[in-house]
Amino acid sequence: MMGEDWLARFRKYGAVQEGHFQLTSGLHSSTYIQSARILQYPEEAGALGIAVADLVRETRPQVVVGPALGGIIVAHEVGRALGVRAIFAERTEGRLTLRRGFAIEPGERVLVVEDVVTTAGTVAEVASLVREASGVVAGAAALIDRSGGRSALATPLRALVTLDLPTYLPQDCPLCQARVPITKPGSRPSPGLASKAEQ
Repeated sequence: MMGEDWLARFRKYGAVQEGHFQLTSGLHSSTYIQSARILQYPEEAGALGIAVADLVRETRPQVVVGPALGGIIVAHEVGRALGVRAIFAERTEGRLTLRRGFAIEPGERVLVVEDVVTTAGTVAEVASLVREASGVVAGAAALIDRSGGRSALATPLRALVTLDLPTYLPQDCPLCQARVPITKPGSRPSPGLASKAEQ
């Protein structure tokens, strides 16, 4: 499917939500992509995994890793499509780590995946974890890049859908100024905004 077709499918399952949201990055936005709404259907999750795998197949990864929670299903389905193992990193005391016996071998080629990217801060954090383990970051991919392709990663990010969705610092947010109630739908508490906004 082309990017517009995938976006239509996200909309079909109610994964594109409008309102006033505080993103995991700490930034505010009028649009939130709740990928779990489409990933809850195994057939759709499998199709998304195949589509992402087709974007990155030439990077020849030996393992796919995604951050918990949003990247777990994505990593699993992309790994299945590529025929390689899939693992996930989870946050322990504020830092992403590999647990549950997961490991990256020195020199192993690793594809970092995420469901939705805004600042790409979490993807960068997973990539750092890979390098700390002496792995090789073979590539980075996401279902949706909502930064308009402006994420500043050392490794180019490939996405099924690229959107340019405005985000705001809390003090500059027009929705806050209009006193629109805010929702924090992310899977973890938002970190300090200064460090994430700069990533």
